[in-house]
Amino acid sequence: MAVSYRDIVKAGVWEQNAVLGQMLSLCPTMAVTSGATNGLGMGLATMTVLALTNLLVAGLRSFITPEVRIPAFVLIIATVVTLVEMSLNAWLHELYKVLGLFVPLIVVNCLILGRAESFASKQPVLPSIVDGLAMGAGFSLALTLIGAIREILGSGTLFANASVMLGPAFSFLEMKVIPDYQGMLVMILPPGGFLTVGFLLAGKRALEARAGKRRAAAALDGPACHAVD
Repeated sequence: MAVSYRDIVKAGVWEQNAVLGQMLSLCPTMAVTSGATNGLGMGLATMTVLALTNLLVAGLRSFITPEVRIPAFVLIIATVVTLVEMSLNAWLHELYKVLGLFVPLIVVNCLILGRAESFASKQPVLPSIVDGLAMGAGFSLALTLIGAIREILGSGTLFANASVMLGPAFSFLEMKVIPDYQGMLVMILPPGGFLTVGFLLAGKRALEARAGKRRAAAALDGPACHAVD
């Protein structure tokens, strides 16, 4: 069956979004999204692991027997995470210090193993890479959006310290959204993460419900128009 790259991207970014669609990876989501910079950094690290893991699993799937596939996938994930962790420590040390323990904990992120098992182990290399990038992009988008909302409401800034944690090239992202704002401490604390995720989930469900009603109305209008003709 032909693979639709458009469907893969749509599923990864929206329909099966790891956080807002499948409610996966909530531990790092709540822990690192006190700011947009942290969320973006964690999202990009996870996207890199997803893409490389899918690449290796798809490329080696003919050599991995079904009986040992889960241990083999975990070994591949652990290897990729170790390389990503070492790279962050070497080139983005400030971000590495902020993310801390949650970088090596990507190994036990059920999203990574889930995509390796459900997609990469059954598909060719190129679609598997696209799936990893799409799922990672959806995860990055969710973490960055959650972090941005919490940061704006919590301190009135957006992408604070991006030039320090991500490099000077990201200094253009730093901005003061609400001048002379005292902030809401609760939004930076864990309860703010749960509140933000809850409202975003409600918003996504509302948009999907409206889209479903429009499709249903269009489907009903079609036969009626033909009958009149």
